[in-house]
Amino acid sequence: MSTPPKPAPVGDLSSSQWYLKDPRLDKVPGVAATRTYGELLKNLTPQPVIVAVIDSGIDTAHVDLKSVLWRNVREIPGNGIDDDKNGYIDDVHGWNFLGGTDGRNVNAETLEMTRIVAAGRQRFKGKTAATVKPAEKADFALYQKAEKAYTRRVKDETERSQQLEGMTEPITQMIAGMKQALGTTTLDTTALRNAKTDDPNLKRAIAGMLDMMTQTGASDADALLKELKDGAKQERSLLENSLNLDFNPRADIVKDNPNDLTERYYGNNDIQGPDPMHGTHVSGIIGAVRANNLGVMGLAPDLVRIMTVRAVPDGDERDKDIANAIRYAVDNGAHIINMSFGKEFSPQREVVEAAFKYAAGKNVLLVHAAGNEGANLDVTGNYPASFYIDKTAVPNLLTVGASGPRDNSQLTANFSNYSKKAVDVFAPGVAIFSTLPGSTFGNESGTSMASPVTAGVAAVLKAYFPKLTAADLKRIIMQSAQVHRTKVQLPGSDKEVDFSTLSITGGVVDMYEAVKLAQKMAL
Repeated sequence: MSTPPKPAPVGDLSSSQWYLKDPRLDKVPGVAATRTYGELLKNLTPQPVIVAVIDSGIDTAHVDLKSVLWRNVREIPGNGIDDDKNGYIDDVHGWNFLGGTDGRNVNAETLEMTRIVAAGRQRFKGKTAATVKPAEKADFALYQKAEKAYTRRVKDETERSQQLEGMTEPITQMIAGMKQALGTTTLDTTALRNAKTDDPNLKRAIAGMLDMMTQTGASDADALLKELKDGAKQERSLLENSLNLDFNPRADIVKDNPNDLTERYYGNNDIQGPDPMHGTHVSGIIGAVRANNLGVMGLAPDLVRIMTVRAVPDGDERDKDIANAIRYAVDNGAHIINMSFGKEFSPQREVVEAAFKYAAGKNVLLVHAAGNEGANLDVTGNYPASFYIDKTAVPNLLTVGASGPRDNSQLTANFSNYSKKAVDVFAPGVAIFSTLPGSTFGNESGTSMASPVTAGVAAVLKAYFPKLTAADLKRIIMQSAQVHRTKVQLPGSDKEVDFSTLSITGGVVDMYEAVKLAQKMAL
Protein backbone atom coordinates (compact mmCIF):
# COMPACT_ATOMS: atom_id res chain seq x y z
CA MET A 1 0.00 0.00 0.00
CA SER A 2 2.76 2.42 -0.88
CA THR A 3 4.12 4.80 -3.48
CA PRO A 4 7.81 5.08 -4.42
CA PRO A 5 9.81 7.33 -2.08
CA LYS A 6 10.82 10.84 -3.09
CA PRO A 7 14.57 11.58 -3.22
CA ALA A 8 16.25 13.45 -0.37
CA PRO A 9 14.35 16.67 0.27
CA VAL A 10 15.36 20.16 -0.71
CA GLY A 11 12.79 21.81 1.50
CA ASP A 12 9.49 21.61 3.31
CA LEU A 13 7.23 18.81 2.00
CA SER A 14 4.50 19.18 4.62
CA SER A 15 1.96 20.32 1.99
CA SER A 16 1.77 16.60 1.09
CA GLN A 17 0.47 15.79 4.60
CA TRP A 18 -3.29 16.08 4.16
CA TYR A 19 -3.87 14.61 7.61
CA LEU A 20 -2.55 17.80 9.28
CA LYS A 21 -5.47 19.80 7.85
CA ASP A 22 -8.59 20.94 9.67
CA PRO A 23 -12.03 19.40 9.01
CA ARG A 24 -13.76 22.73 9.62
CA LEU A 25 -11.47 25.27 7.91
CA ASP A 26 -10.07 23.09 5.12
CA LYS A 27 -13.05 20.74 4.67
CA VAL A 28 -10.57 17.82 4.83
CA PRO A 29 -11.07 15.18 7.56
CA GLY A 30 -7.57 15.55 9.02
CA VAL A 31 -6.69 15.97 12.71
CA ALA A 32 -6.30 19.79 12.60
CA ALA A 33 -2.66 19.75 13.75
CA THR A 34 -1.61 22.88 11.83
CA ARG A 35 -4.52 24.88 13.22
CA THR A 36 -3.93 23.57 16.77
CA TYR A 37 -0.29 24.66 16.79
CA GLY A 38 -1.19 28.02 15.22
CA GLU A 39 -4.08 28.89 17.52
CA LEU A 40 -4.08 26.90 20.77
CA LEU A 41 -0.47 25.95 21.48
CA LYS A 42 1.53 28.96 20.24
CA ASN A 43 1.97 30.52 23.72
CA LEU A 44 2.33 27.24 25.64
CA THR A 45 5.58 25.47 26.50
CA PRO A 46 5.74 21.69 26.05
CA GLN A 47 7.52 19.24 28.35
CA PRO A 48 9.63 16.34 26.99
CA VAL A 49 7.61 13.26 26.12
CA ILE A 50 8.85 9.77 25.21
CA VAL A 51 6.95 7.68 22.64
CA ALA A 52 8.09 4.09 22.18
CA VAL A 53 7.57 2.58 18.72
CA ILE A 54 7.39 -1.22 18.80
CA ASP A 55 7.97 -2.05 15.14
CA SER A 56 10.38 -3.34 12.47
CA GLY A 57 13.17 -0.88 13.27
CA ILE A 58 14.11 2.70 12.34
CA ASP A 59 16.58 4.42 10.00
CA THR A 60 18.70 6.04 12.73
CA ALA A 61 20.45 8.33 10.23
CA HIS A 62 17.27 9.80 8.71
CA VAL A 63 17.69 13.56 8.32
CA ASP A 64 14.21 14.23 9.74
CA LEU A 65 14.42 11.75 12.65
CA LYS A 66 17.97 11.45 14.00
CA SER A 67 17.64 14.43 16.36
CA VAL A 68 14.47 13.05 18.00
CA LEU A 69 15.81 9.57 18.80
CA TRP A 70 15.50 8.71 22.48
CA ARG A 71 18.86 8.52 24.21
CA ASN A 72 19.57 6.31 27.20
CA VAL A 73 21.89 8.73 29.03
CA ARG A 74 22.93 6.10 31.57
CA GLU A 75 24.48 3.89 28.86
CA ILE A 76 27.97 4.47 27.41
CA PRO A 77 27.78 3.64 23.67
CA GLY A 78 29.80 0.77 22.27
CA ASN A 79 31.68 -0.34 25.39
CA GLY A 80 30.02 -3.77 25.55
CA ILE A 81 28.95 -3.16 29.16
CA ASP A 82 25.46 -2.91 30.63
CA ASP A 83 26.27 0.42 32.31
CA ASP A 84 22.78 1.10 33.66
CA LYS A 85 22.32 -2.53 34.81
CA ASN A 86 18.92 -2.84 33.09
CA GLY A 87 19.85 -6.17 31.51
CA TYR A 88 20.46 -4.79 28.01
CA ILE A 89 24.01 -4.07 26.80
CA ASP A 90 24.58 -0.77 24.93
CA ASP A 91 20.87 -0.04 24.55
CA VAL A 92 21.60 3.58 23.65
CA HIS A 93 18.48 4.26 21.54
CA GLY A 94 16.34 1.20 22.34
CA TRP A 95 16.48 -2.58 21.94
CA ASN A 96 16.02 -5.33 19.36
CA PHE A 97 14.31 -8.53 20.53
CA LEU A 98 14.80 -10.12 17.08
CA GLY A 99 18.59 -10.20 17.15
CA GLY A 100 21.39 -12.47 18.24
CA THR A 101 24.43 -11.67 20.39
CA ASP A 102 26.60 -12.04 17.24
CA GLY A 103 24.81 -9.08 15.62
CA ARG A 104 22.66 -11.06 13.20
CA ASN A 105 18.91 -10.39 12.93
CA VAL A 106 15.67 -12.18 12.14
CA ASN A 107 13.93 -10.57 9.16
CA ALA A 108 11.46 -13.04 7.61
CA GLU A 109 9.45 -15.10 10.11
CA THR A 110 6.58 -17.55 10.12
CA LEU A 111 2.96 -16.64 10.79
CA GLU A 112 1.59 -17.56 14.22
CA MET A 113 -0.78 -20.10 12.63
CA THR A 114 2.25 -21.80 11.01
CA ARG A 115 3.98 -22.11 14.38
CA ILE A 116 0.83 -23.52 16.03
CA VAL A 117 0.36 -26.07 13.23
CA ALA A 118 4.04 -27.13 13.21
CA ALA A 119 3.99 -27.76 16.98
CA GLY A 120 0.47 -29.24 16.96
CA ARG A 121 1.15 -31.82 14.25
CA GLN A 122 3.91 -33.27 16.44
CA ARG A 123 2.15 -32.97 19.77
CA PHE A 124 -1.28 -34.22 18.67
CA LYS A 125 -0.29 -36.78 16.05
CA GLY A 126 -2.94 -39.51 15.87
CA LYS A 127 -5.14 -37.80 18.50
CA THR A 128 -8.74 -36.61 18.25
CA ALA A 129 -10.91 -34.33 20.36
CA ALA A 130 -12.19 -37.48 22.10
CA THR A 131 -8.74 -38.89 22.93
CA VAL A 132 -6.78 -35.82 24.09
CA LYS A 133 -6.40 -35.37 27.84
CA PRO A 134 -8.79 -32.85 29.48
CA ALA A 135 -5.85 -30.53 30.25
CA GLU A 136 -4.95 -30.47 26.54
CA LYS A 137 -8.41 -29.79 25.14
CA ALA A 138 -8.00 -26.02 24.84
CA ASP A 139 -4.63 -26.38 23.09
CA PHE A 140 -6.04 -29.05 20.77
CA ALA A 141 -8.99 -26.82 19.84
CA LEU A 142 -6.59 -23.94 19.06
CA TYR A 143 -4.46 -26.30 16.94
CA GLN A 144 -7.51 -27.49 14.97
CA LYS A 145 -8.63 -23.90 14.34
CA ALA A 146 -5.10 -22.97 13.18
CA GLU A 147 -4.87 -26.08 10.99
CA LYS A 148 -8.08 -25.10 9.21
CA ALA A 149 -6.93 -21.49 8.70
CA TYR A 150 -3.47 -22.65 7.60
CA THR A 151 -4.79 -25.08 4.97
CA ARG A 152 -7.06 -22.39 3.54
CA ARG A 153 -4.27 -19.78 3.53
CA VAL A 154 -1.75 -22.07 1.79
CA LYS A 155 -4.32 -22.85 -0.93
CA ASP A 156 -5.19 -19.16 -1.43
CA GLU A 157 -1.57 -17.97 -1.52
CA THR A 158 -0.48 -20.79 -3.87
CA GLU A 159 -3.25 -19.84 -6.31
CA ARG A 160 -2.40 -16.14 -6.03
CA SER A 161 1.30 -16.83 -6.52
CA GLN A 162 0.65 -18.89 -9.66
CA GLN A 163 -1.67 -16.18 -10.98
CA LEU A 164 0.87 -13.38 -10.44
CA GLU A 165 3.77 -15.42 -11.81
CA GLY A 166 1.66 -16.31 -14.87
CA MET A 167 0.80 -12.64 -15.52
CA THR A 168 4.29 -11.19 -15.23
CA GLU A 169 5.82 -12.48 -18.49
CA PRO A 170 2.84 -11.71 -20.81
CA ILE A 171 2.49 -8.19 -19.36
CA THR A 172 6.25 -7.58 -19.74
CA GLN A 173 5.98 -8.50 -23.42
CA MET A 174 2.76 -6.51 -23.84
CA ILE A 175 4.38 -3.33 -22.42
CA ALA A 176 7.48 -3.73 -24.63
CA GLY A 177 5.27 -4.25 -27.72
CA MET A 178 3.09 -1.23 -26.91
CA LYS A 179 6.10 1.03 -26.35
CA GLN A 180 7.50 -0.03 -29.73
CA ALA A 181 4.18 0.36 -31.55
CA LEU A 182 3.52 3.80 -30.06
CA GLY A 183 7.14 5.00 -30.28
CA THR A 184 7.40 5.97 -26.61
CA THR A 185 9.45 5.01 -23.57
CA THR A 186 6.76 5.93 -21.01
CA LEU A 187 3.27 4.48 -20.97
CA ASP A 188 1.40 6.67 -18.51
CA THR A 189 -2.36 7.32 -18.60
CA THR A 190 -1.93 10.47 -20.72
CA ALA A 191 0.16 8.68 -23.35
CA LEU A 192 -2.29 5.77 -23.50
CA ARG A 193 -5.40 7.95 -23.73
CA ASN A 194 -3.85 10.08 -26.49
CA ALA A 195 -2.51 7.11 -28.47
CA LYS A 196 -3.57 7.13 -32.14
CA THR A 197 -3.98 3.72 -33.76
CA ASP A 198 -6.31 1.85 -36.10
CA ASP A 199 -5.03 -1.54 -34.96
CA PRO A 200 -7.93 -3.23 -33.08
CA ASN A 201 -5.52 -5.48 -31.13
CA LEU A 202 -3.48 -2.49 -29.97
CA LYS A 203 -6.70 -0.63 -29.04
CA ARG A 204 -7.76 -3.61 -26.89
CA ALA A 205 -4.31 -3.79 -25.28
CA ILE A 206 -4.40 -0.05 -24.47
CA ALA A 207 -7.88 -0.34 -22.92
CA GLY A 208 -6.74 -3.34 -20.85
CA MET A 209 -3.60 -1.54 -19.67
CA LEU A 210 -5.58 1.56 -18.67
CA ASP A 211 -8.02 -0.62 -16.75
CA MET A 212 -5.22 -2.36 -14.82
CA MET A 213 -3.54 0.97 -14.02
CA THR A 214 -6.82 2.41 -12.74
CA GLN A 215 -7.46 -0.66 -10.54
CA THR A 216 -3.97 -0.64 -9.00
CA GLY A 217 -3.41 3.12 -8.91
CA ALA A 218 -0.13 2.68 -10.84
CA SER A 219 1.19 5.90 -12.42
CA ASP A 220 2.49 4.18 -15.56
CA ALA A 221 2.97 0.73 -17.11
CA ASP A 222 6.46 0.26 -15.62
CA ALA A 223 5.10 1.03 -12.13
CA LEU A 224 2.34 -1.51 -12.76
CA LEU A 225 4.90 -4.13 -13.76
CA LYS A 226 7.00 -3.38 -10.67
CA GLU A 227 3.91 -3.76 -8.47
CA LEU A 228 3.18 -7.10 -10.13
CA LYS A 229 6.74 -8.34 -9.64
CA ASP A 230 6.79 -7.11 -6.04
CA GLY A 231 3.49 -8.92 -5.44
CA ALA A 232 4.87 -12.15 -6.92
CA LYS A 233 7.99 -11.80 -4.75
CA GLN A 234 5.85 -11.22 -1.66
CA GLU A 235 3.77 -14.33 -2.43
CA ARG A 236 6.96 -16.41 -2.83
CA SER A 237 8.21 -15.13 0.53
CA LEU A 238 4.87 -15.98 2.15
CA LEU A 239 5.01 -19.55 0.87
CA GLU A 240 8.75 -20.09 1.41
CA ASN A 241 8.94 -18.38 4.81
CA SER A 242 5.70 -17.31 6.53
CA LEU A 243 3.79 -20.52 5.70
CA ASN A 244 6.77 -22.92 5.75
CA LEU A 245 6.36 -25.37 8.65
CA ASP A 246 10.12 -26.08 8.69
CA PHE A 247 11.26 -22.43 8.63
CA ASN A 248 12.71 -21.33 11.98
CA PRO A 249 15.43 -18.65 11.68
CA ARG A 250 15.04 -17.68 15.32
CA ALA A 251 16.56 -20.92 16.63
CA ASP A 252 19.87 -20.18 14.91
CA ILE A 253 19.93 -16.38 15.40
CA VAL A 254 18.23 -15.37 18.68
CA LYS A 255 18.87 -18.71 20.40
CA ASP A 256 16.30 -18.09 23.15
CA ASN A 257 13.63 -20.56 24.23
CA PRO A 258 10.45 -19.17 22.61
CA ASN A 259 8.29 -21.08 25.09
CA ASP A 260 10.04 -19.68 28.17
CA LEU A 261 7.88 -16.62 28.76
CA THR A 262 9.94 -15.52 31.79
CA GLU A 263 13.02 -14.98 29.61
CA ARG A 264 13.60 -11.24 29.10
CA TYR A 265 17.25 -10.56 28.37
CA TYR A 266 17.94 -11.66 24.78
CA GLY A 267 18.45 -9.82 21.48
CA ASN A 268 20.89 -7.05 20.56
CA ASN A 269 21.04 -3.26 20.24
CA ASP A 270 20.59 -3.06 16.43
CA ILE A 271 17.38 -1.03 16.35
CA GLN A 272 17.61 -0.48 12.59
CA GLY A 273 17.38 -4.12 11.57
CA PRO A 274 17.40 -5.50 8.01
CA ASP A 275 14.28 -3.61 6.84
CA PRO A 276 13.35 -0.48 8.82
CA MET A 277 10.82 0.81 6.26
CA HIS A 278 7.65 0.31 8.32
CA GLY A 279 9.07 1.58 11.61
CA THR A 280 10.68 4.61 9.96
CA HIS A 281 7.38 5.64 8.36
CA VAL A 282 5.49 5.18 11.63
CA SER A 283 8.10 7.15 13.61
CA GLY A 284 7.97 10.10 11.22
CA ILE A 285 4.22 10.42 11.61
CA ILE A 286 4.70 10.81 15.36
CA GLY A 287 7.91 12.75 15.65
CA ALA A 288 9.59 13.98 12.43
CA VAL A 289 11.21 17.34 13.27
CA ARG A 290 8.68 20.16 12.87
CA ALA A 291 10.93 23.21 12.97
CA ASN A 292 13.65 22.36 10.39
CA ASN A 293 11.78 23.44 7.22
CA LEU A 294 12.77 20.08 5.84
CA GLY A 295 10.76 17.02 4.85
CA VAL A 296 7.62 16.35 6.89
CA MET A 297 6.21 17.54 10.21
CA GLY A 298 5.59 15.05 12.98
CA LEU A 299 2.44 15.53 15.04
CA ALA A 300 4.29 15.80 18.34
CA PRO A 301 6.38 18.85 19.35
CA ASP A 302 10.14 18.72 18.77
CA LEU A 303 10.79 17.79 22.41
CA VAL A 304 9.35 14.33 21.64
CA ARG A 305 11.81 11.44 21.81
CA ILE A 306 11.23 8.25 19.81
CA MET A 307 12.33 5.08 21.59
CA THR A 308 12.66 2.21 19.10
CA VAL A 309 11.94 -1.35 20.20
CA ARG A 310 12.38 -3.83 17.38
CA ALA A 311 10.01 -6.79 17.82
CA VAL A 312 8.03 -7.03 14.55
CA PRO A 313 9.53 -9.20 11.77
CA ASP A 314 8.33 -9.80 8.22
CA GLY A 315 5.78 -12.35 9.44
CA ASP A 316 3.96 -12.53 12.76
CA GLU A 317 5.42 -11.03 15.92
CA ARG A 318 5.69 -13.36 18.92
CA ASP A 319 3.66 -12.73 22.07
CA LYS A 320 6.79 -13.10 24.20
CA ASP A 321 8.65 -10.39 22.25
CA ILE A 322 5.71 -7.97 22.40
CA ALA A 323 5.35 -8.45 26.17
CA ASN A 324 9.08 -7.86 26.64
CA ALA A 325 9.04 -4.85 24.30
CA ILE A 326 6.22 -3.23 26.30
CA ARG A 327 8.02 -3.87 29.59
CA TYR A 328 11.29 -2.50 28.18
CA ALA A 329 9.55 0.68 27.00
CA VAL A 330 7.74 1.18 30.31
CA ASP A 331 10.86 0.56 32.41
CA ASN A 332 12.85 3.05 30.34
CA GLY A 333 10.41 5.91 30.70
CA ALA A 334 8.01 5.76 27.75
CA HIS A 335 4.76 7.72 28.28
CA ILE A 336 3.05 6.34 25.16
CA ILE A 337 3.66 3.14 23.18
CA ASN A 338 2.65 2.80 19.52
CA MET A 339 1.84 -0.73 18.33
CA SER A 340 1.29 -0.88 14.55
CA PHE A 341 1.05 -4.67 14.25
CA GLY A 342 -1.44 -7.48 14.76
CA LYS A 343 -2.22 -11.11 13.98
CA GLU A 344 -5.00 -13.69 13.87
CA PHE A 345 -3.76 -16.03 16.63
CA SER A 346 -2.23 -15.30 20.04
CA PRO A 347 -1.35 -18.58 21.81
CA GLN A 348 0.42 -16.81 24.71
CA ARG A 349 -2.08 -13.99 25.08
CA GLU A 350 -1.75 -14.00 28.87
CA VAL A 351 1.84 -12.72 28.80
CA VAL A 352 0.86 -9.77 26.57
CA GLU A 353 -2.07 -8.94 28.85
CA ALA A 354 0.19 -9.02 31.90
CA ALA A 355 2.42 -6.46 30.12
CA PHE A 356 -0.67 -4.32 29.37
CA LYS A 357 -1.50 -4.33 33.09
CA TYR A 358 2.12 -3.51 33.93
CA ALA A 359 1.93 -0.50 31.57
CA ALA A 360 -1.39 0.57 33.14
CA GLY A 361 0.20 0.42 36.59
CA LYS A 362 2.95 2.76 35.39
CA ASN A 363 0.49 5.15 33.70
CA VAL A 364 1.53 4.37 30.08
CA LEU A 365 -0.91 4.70 27.16
CA LEU A 366 -0.91 1.94 24.51
CA VAL A 367 -2.10 2.80 20.98
CA HIS A 368 -2.81 -0.14 18.65
CA ALA A 369 -3.68 -0.51 14.95
CA ALA A 370 -7.06 -2.21 14.41
CA GLY A 371 -5.77 -4.25 11.43
CA ASN A 372 -6.19 -4.27 7.66
CA GLU A 373 -8.46 -7.22 6.90
CA GLY A 374 -11.62 -5.16 6.28
CA ALA A 375 -13.23 -7.24 9.02
CA ASN A 376 -15.65 -6.75 11.89
CA LEU A 377 -13.65 -7.35 15.09
CA ASP A 378 -16.86 -8.36 16.87
CA VAL A 379 -16.64 -11.63 14.93
CA THR A 380 -12.98 -11.85 13.81
CA GLY A 381 -9.99 -12.25 16.10
CA ASN A 382 -7.16 -9.71 15.93
CA TYR A 383 -4.42 -9.62 18.54
CA PRO A 384 -3.41 -7.91 20.75
CA ALA A 385 -7.14 -7.67 21.52
CA SER A 386 -9.04 -4.64 22.80
CA PHE A 387 -10.36 -6.69 25.72
CA TYR A 388 -8.77 -8.88 28.32
CA ILE A 389 -9.54 -12.61 28.25
CA ASP A 390 -12.20 -11.99 30.93
CA LYS A 391 -13.90 -9.53 28.46
CA THR A 392 -13.14 -6.39 30.52
CA ALA A 393 -11.85 -3.34 28.63
CA VAL A 394 -8.17 -2.38 28.73
CA PRO A 395 -8.29 1.10 30.35
CA ASN A 396 -4.97 2.31 28.90
CA LEU A 397 -5.41 0.98 25.32
CA LEU A 398 -6.74 2.82 22.25
CA THR A 399 -7.54 0.71 19.18
CA VAL A 400 -7.58 2.70 15.95
CA GLY A 401 -9.19 2.19 12.52
CA ALA A 402 -8.12 4.02 9.35
CA SER A 403 -9.96 6.87 7.63
CA GLY A 404 -9.38 8.57 4.28
CA PRO A 405 -8.88 12.14 3.00
CA ARG A 406 -12.46 12.85 1.88
CA ASP A 407 -15.69 13.09 3.82
CA ASN A 408 -17.63 10.90 1.39
CA SER A 409 -18.33 7.19 0.89
CA GLN A 410 -14.55 6.55 1.09
CA LEU A 411 -14.14 8.17 4.53
CA THR A 412 -13.56 4.66 5.89
CA ALA A 413 -10.46 3.04 4.39
CA ASN A 414 -11.66 -0.02 2.47
CA PHE A 415 -9.08 -2.23 4.22
CA SER A 416 -9.73 -1.07 7.80
CA ASN A 417 -11.09 -3.37 10.49
CA TYR A 418 -14.00 -1.91 12.42
CA SER A 419 -16.20 -2.67 15.42
CA LYS A 420 -18.73 -0.91 17.63
CA LYS A 421 -17.16 -2.66 20.64
CA ALA A 422 -13.47 -3.23 19.84
CA VAL A 423 -12.37 -0.17 17.79
CA ASP A 424 -12.29 3.07 19.79
CA VAL A 425 -11.80 5.65 17.10
CA PHE A 426 -10.67 6.19 13.50
CA ALA A 427 -7.73 8.34 12.35
CA PRO A 428 -6.18 9.20 8.97
CA GLY A 429 -4.56 6.10 7.46
CA VAL A 430 -4.76 6.49 3.66
CA ALA A 431 -1.92 8.01 1.59
CA ILE A 432 -0.06 9.17 4.69
CA PHE A 433 3.12 11.01 3.68
CA SER A 434 6.03 10.40 6.05
CA THR A 435 9.68 9.44 6.43
CA LEU A 436 11.19 6.42 4.64
CA PRO A 437 14.70 4.91 4.87
CA GLY A 438 17.58 6.72 3.18
CA SER A 439 16.31 10.19 4.16
CA THR A 440 13.47 9.81 1.64
CA PHE A 441 9.72 10.36 1.99
CA GLY A 442 6.63 8.68 0.60
CA ASN A 443 3.03 7.58 1.07
CA GLU A 444 1.91 4.47 2.94
CA SER A 445 -1.61 3.34 3.82
CA GLY A 446 -2.86 1.15 6.65
CA THR A 447 -4.18 1.17 10.19
CA SER A 448 -0.41 1.05 10.86
CA MET A 449 -0.45 4.76 9.94
CA ALA A 450 -3.70 5.62 11.78
CA SER A 451 -2.23 4.33 15.05
CA PRO A 452 0.80 6.69 15.10
CA VAL A 453 -1.42 9.61 14.05
CA THR A 454 -3.35 8.92 17.26
CA ALA A 455 -0.19 8.30 19.30
CA GLY A 456 1.13 11.63 17.98
CA VAL A 457 -1.99 13.45 19.17
CA ALA A 458 -1.64 11.72 22.56
CA ALA A 459 2.00 12.90 22.68
CA VAL A 460 0.86 16.50 22.09
CA LEU A 461 -1.60 16.23 25.00
CA LYS A 462 1.02 14.69 27.29
CA ALA A 463 3.68 17.27 26.32
CA TYR A 464 1.48 20.32 26.94
CA PHE A 465 -0.57 18.88 29.81
CA PRO A 466 1.91 16.53 31.57
CA LYS A 467 -0.38 15.78 34.51
CA LEU A 468 -2.81 13.85 32.28
CA THR A 469 -2.90 10.13 33.05
CA ALA A 470 -3.06 7.36 30.43
CA ALA A 471 -6.78 6.99 31.18
CA ASP A 472 -7.21 10.79 30.75
CA LEU A 473 -5.47 10.69 27.37
CA LYS A 474 -7.72 7.87 26.18
CA ARG A 475 -10.86 9.60 27.43
CA ILE A 476 -9.96 12.99 25.92
CA ILE A 477 -9.11 11.52 22.50
CA MET A 478 -12.36 9.56 22.45
CA GLN A 479 -14.60 12.37 23.73
CA SER A 480 -13.14 14.94 21.33
CA ALA A 481 -13.28 12.76 18.20
CA GLN A 482 -15.22 14.39 15.38
CA VAL A 483 -18.32 12.25 14.84
CA HIS A 484 -19.27 11.75 11.19
CA ARG A 485 -22.67 10.52 10.08
CA THR A 486 -21.48 10.17 6.50
CA LYS A 487 -22.78 7.18 4.54
CA VAL A 488 -19.68 5.10 3.83
CA GLN A 489 -18.83 1.81 2.18
CA LEU A 490 -18.57 -0.94 4.78
CA PRO A 491 -15.02 -2.35 4.49
CA GLY A 492 -14.94 -5.68 2.70
CA SER A 493 -18.41 -5.24 1.16
CA ASP A 494 -20.57 -3.13 -1.18
CA LYS A 495 -22.95 -2.24 1.63
CA GLU A 496 -23.40 1.38 2.74
CA VAL A 497 -23.49 2.19 6.46
CA ASP A 498 -23.30 5.23 8.72
CA PHE A 499 -19.64 5.98 9.58
CA SER A 500 -20.62 6.57 13.21
CA THR A 501 -21.56 2.87 13.59
CA LEU A 502 -18.05 1.56 12.84
CA SER A 503 -16.35 2.41 16.15
CA ILE A 504 -17.20 3.13 19.77
CA THR A 505 -16.92 6.91 19.28
CA GLY A 506 -18.13 7.00 15.66
CA GLY A 507 -15.50 9.66 15.04
CA VAL A 508 -12.12 10.67 13.66
CA VAL A 509 -9.33 11.84 16.00
CA ASP A 510 -9.37 15.65 16.34
CA MET A 511 -6.31 17.31 17.90
CA TYR A 512 -7.94 20.76 18.04
CA GLU A 513 -10.92 19.61 20.08
CA ALA A 514 -8.70 17.31 22.20
CA VAL A 515 -6.46 20.23 23.22
CA LYS A 516 -9.51 22.39 24.02
CA LEU A 517 -10.86 19.58 26.22
CA ALA A 518 -7.47 19.18 27.94
CA GLN A 519 -7.37 22.94 28.61
CA LYS A 520 -10.80 22.74 30.29
CA MET A 521 -9.62 19.86 32.48
CA ALA A 522 -6.48 21.81 33.45
CA LEU A 523 -8.50 24.79 34.76
